[in-house]
Amino acid sequence: MGKKMIIIISVIVLLFVALIFVVNYKNDQATQDSPYGDKDLEQETIDQLDNPLYQNQIMPDNLSQQIEDGESVTVYFYSPVCVYCQNTTPYLVPLAEDMNVDMKKLNLYEFEAAWGTFSVDSTPTLVHYEDGEEVARLIGQKPEEEYRAFFEEYVN
Repeated sequence: MGKKMIIIISVIVLLFVALIFVVNYKNDQATQDSPYGDKDLEQETIDQLDNPLYQNQIMPDNLSQQIEDGESVTVYFYSPVCVYCQNTTPYLVPLAEDMNVDMKKLNLYEFEAAWGTFSVDSTPTLVHYEDGEEVARLIGQKPEEEYRAFFEEYVN
């Protein structure tokens, strides 16, 4: 009975090791061409990498440079673990696309320092910058009509 128990435990341990290897390999493959470069990503971000709603990512350094250069940029600050973001993104992103707004997305879950850098208190937050200055900001989950009005007034 002792030898059987050792064999069973060994098989279980081996299966767990194999499972960990497969999951890590799958995550490495998913993040290989990600816009985040070689940054170790949280699983919630990895799960969104192929989702068309979460493309057009901007990194904090790139956003800072665009603002500093006086470029016009619209940014959607979100977190993949934010319920309000999960509710807002499915109608905000298609709306921006329909209105030809080049809305960048910045994942605050991966870049915690960006909360302070860009003065974001909660997610979702939509901000438009022009000439190096913030022009407009919408905080929290809003109806689609408010986002449409935001784009019409400040972006288009």
